[in-house]
Amino acid sequence: MDILKYYIKIMDAFSEKTGLVVSWLSTALVVSVFYDVIMRYVFKNGSIAVQELQWHIFSVIFLLGAAYTLKRDGHVRVDILYIKFSRKTKAWIDFLCTFIFLIPFCVVIIYSTQMFIMGSWAVREISPDPGGLPFRYVLKAMIPAGFVLLILQGISEGFKNLLIITGHDKDRS
Repeated sequence: MDILKYYIKIMDAFSEKTGLVVSWLSTALVVSVFYDVIMRYVFKNGSIAVQELQWHIFSVIFLLGAAYTLKRDGHVRVDILYIKFSRKTKAWIDFLCTFIFLIPFCVVIIYSTQMFIMGSWAVREISPDPGGLPFRYVLKAMIPAGFVLLILQGISEGFKNLLIITGHDKDRS
């Protein structure tokens, strides 16, 4: 059980650091939107690159922030029945759903986007819009990166639930 606790500690710390980086990207997104609005509506001078930068930043926030959100139990859940279950029953549900749904779904996404991403890297894809951003292939590489982080955090969450199920984690609420 010590190896499980060690993995949980390392992965949770990594997800916290990733979440911190993503939170700063959120600030960068707000600044870029503010800049874009001022440029377009005050100075009548918009930029395709700035608009693309906004959705690039949002994509990275969404993909890399998913593991942090999972760690913080921030994903949407229908709690109509779940909230009434005991701690151990919740742990069983979360454990099974992690290994039956979450991790296989992440693997399918990583596998199914492999050719899409490799094709983008092969041609060093750029924006098709005039004045758009280069390096679109780097953005597409965030897809498997985000889902790998989600798998790793999912394993950590699964281990936490396993510790609850087996009675080896009394201090978690």
